[in-house]
Amino acid sequence: MEEGGYESVLCVKPEVHVYRIPPRATNRGYRASEWQLDQPSWSGRLRITAKGQVAYIKLEDRTSGELFAQAPVDQFPGTAVESVTDSSRYFVIRIEDGNGRRAFIGIGFGDRGDAFDFNVALQDHFKWVKQQCEFAKQAQNPDQGPKLDLSFKEGQTIKLNIANMKKKEGAAGTPRARPASTGGLSLLPPPPGGRTSTLIAHPGEHLSVGGSVIQPAVVPSSGRLPASLSQAPAGFSSDQSTTLSCNFWKGATSSGLKEGG
Repeated sequence: MEEGGYESVLCVKPEVHVYRIPPRATNRGYRASEWQLDQPSWSGRLRITAKGQVAYIKLEDRTSGELFAQAPVDQFPGTAVESVTDSSRYFVIRIEDGNGRRAFIGIGFGDRGDAFDFNVALQDHFKWVKQQCEFAKQAQNPDQGPKLDLSFKEGQTIKLNIANMKKKEGAAGTPRARPASTGGLSLLPPPPGGRTSTLIAHPGEHLSVGGSVIQPAVVPSSGRLPASLSQAPAGFSSDQSTTLSCNFWKGATSSGLKEGG
């Protein structure tokens, strides 16, 4: 479909008033205060449509939609649509009947927001028209558009700071050394300050040391061991005998004295 083959609606306002305006005697702008604002010549609906690059301001009957008048707009701002100098709600538009006859009439909105929408709709349309013209020119002459030059100018240099990059790579890439495994089960070292455990035989129990079974004796109330226990068994040194005797005495005392009360 060719551009301009269909008509799009840009803005619709349900109420607009039309006024007869006196001819402009000087070059100063139109003033709405010179119109008979309390006696509009016609009231109805306003629609702004676009067909191609031309916008059309159409004044229509509210009920039947019959066209009262329309104003083709090929440029904005321009002579086809002018704002008055004393209000933002009133405009002067140039209407045409299709037979070459033209006339200027005044239009006004009761709400300031409707007047703002009317103005913005025309601005947006002709902003789009300007962009389309620029795109068409660029398509016809692609070599005339601005080019992006990324080459180095004469004497221009570039500096790279690699020292920080090496430090970061070294800190992140150096793995921590892990101790080599010796295979099998690993034994934990003894706790610091630990004492060598000693064997304590309770009354009625037998103690086996170096393959020999030793019958512990009951410690008398005096706390002294019998002479037979004070002598070292065969295969024991005097130090081992002393340790064994002490252990027997501790075990027997801790259990015997508790039981005896």
